[in-house]
Amino acid sequence: MRSTKLFCLALVILTTAGITVNGQIVNIETSRMQSDTVGWMGGGGLAVSLTQNTQQIFGGEAEVHLQYKTSRDMGLWLILADFNYLKVGKDEVVSNQFLHLRYNYKLSEHIRWEVFGQFQNNAVTQIDSRFLVGTGPRFKLVKNSKFRLYAASLVMFEREKESTTPKVNHNDLRSSSYISFTWTPTATFEVISTSFFQPLFKKFSDYRILNQLVLKSKISRHFGLSVKWNYLHDRFPAGTSPRTTYNLSTGIDFSL
Repeated sequence: MRSTKLFCLALVILTTAGITVNGQIVNIETSRMQSDTVGWMGGGGLAVSLTQNTQQIFGGEAEVHLQYKTSRDMGLWLILADFNYLKVGKDEVVSNQFLHLRYNYKLSEHIRWEVFGQFQNNAVTQIDSRFLVGTGPRFKLVKNSKFRLYAASLVMFEREKESTTPKVNHNDLRSSSYISFTWTPTATFEVISTSFFQPLFKKFSDYRILNQLVLKSKISRHFGLSVKWNYLHDRFPAGTSPRTTYNLSTGIDFSL
């Protein structure tokens, strides 16, 4: 029986340490909603902050997460969107947008085929626009009641425009391999990590390493605590942006 389950209204209170940069990493396992429900599921989050001291600081983040599962668990659609903004006085310090669409099809109990597309821009890392499209197999290596381990080896085409003067454009073919695990030692605590390695095929020394680590603790039926770590190292970043950026945030999650 087809059913639709939508849950929204996730209010996240963020405290950021280190460099306030969203590396725009897709944590595959946190994005997949574990449910037997066929049809739509979804969620969203919104965080805003306003600080007044010597200058006025305004920040905001909006996030949308939708999933559609086909009958018999043969196919799964993921739609992810994220917007971040930070303004200090009259200066826009951080602004980035992110949209990700992914589909995987079940070939066997241990292998799924993935296809994805992505758009992003990021003022801090000097990316005016980056379009990605890719495909490849995803493997289920371990799955039990407390631990799940997955790996994938994908190929992606990347079209990038740097926000530099003069403008620099790239059209490249990259490998995008990742390994992801979920560890649930208790019913109320969960650790989820996804790590990517993305080298250029024509120049293997031009690579990116990305990691996201999420710790989740459920404190009641509707509330939970989370800590999220994002890390990005780009061997040849756009313009004069730093090779390494990271973000640490803590949050209180509410869901219906």
